[in-house]
Amino acid sequence: MKIGFIGTGWFAKTHAAILAEMDGVEVTAFCGTSIEKAEKEARNWSHAKGYTNVEEMLDKQKLDAVYICVPPMAHGDNEFTLIERNIPFFVEKPLGIDEQPLYIAKKIEEKGLITSVGYQWRYKETTKKAISLLENRNVGMALGYWMGNMPMVPWWRNQKTSGGQFVEQTTHIVDLIRFLCGDITEVYAAYSSNIMKEKVKGTTVSDVGTVTMKLKNGMVTTISNTCILLESGKVGLDFYTDNGVLELRNEGLREVKGNQILEYKELVNPYIEENKIFLNAIKTGNPSQILSNYKDAVITHQVTMAANQSAISGQPILIRI
Repeated sequence: MKIGFIGTGWFAKTHAAILAEMDGVEVTAFCGTSIEKAEKEARNWSHAKGYTNVEEMLDKQKLDAVYICVPPMAHGDNEFTLIERNIPFFVEKPLGIDEQPLYIAKKIEEKGLITSVGYQWRYKETTKKAISLLENRNVGMALGYWMGNMPMVPWWRNQKTSGGQFVEQTTHIVDLIRFLCGDITEVYAAYSSNIMKEKVKGTTVSDVGTVTMKLKNGMVTTISNTCILLESGKVGLDFYTDNGVLELRNEGLREVKGNQILEYKELVNPYIEENKIFLNAIKTGNPSQILSNYKDAVITHQVTMAANQSAISGQPILIRI
């Protein structure tokens, strides 16, 4: 199986390193914003070549799948090109910064193309455990968090190129609440920008934000984020139920029932799991084990876009799926 990459950043390196450990998988192409970046990544593989043009890469190589690992503003043309050539793809979140993913999703459905999106929290063993624990409980509300620092890359701190923290990072928590509890029907957001614009030149993204959501099942969820901290802080999702509290974090799951606390440590690498399942779907032609395809991920994208819209308008936004 021959794989190509669009992008040469952290996510491309992470996925390529995982593919390097898989039998029968060979990365043969990297497309970057410069030939130097592309060739640098290509040198890690015996038969890989670097490119700066996606069309050229696809013309010169017959690829079984392509990974799209680019910043939010760089989505669109790459996806349409792969759809046109009927090439399955894995794309890292977020899907974009506007409504274009809705049109991409329609084209994918028309082609019946296999896709996967990098919402790796869905592939955690502790997420599966949370699903089983929630089955026998009534959930009243959930509180989500993405409390951290600001990534020091220019495109991230620019609202027009990243979409802001809720779109670029907190999307994982939005997706998690959807995966565990169902459809979101309404959002109301409040953002503020007071700190980072004075500390880091060119900052137009919000410092802090809180988004309250109503779910179809009657739940209420509030997800808050900030990028003002000195280092990464609290990230996760807490569920408040009639039988205690579940605290889902990157490293594991805690079940709190009065004075009793049970802990479940995460034992698998979800990045490995999502890659295995995506590539197996291509081999077999059966995508049923993919937990986040493009069609589903675009719903999460709609919620984050609605939050941004609400923060601007000051009004709640209804989500129409």
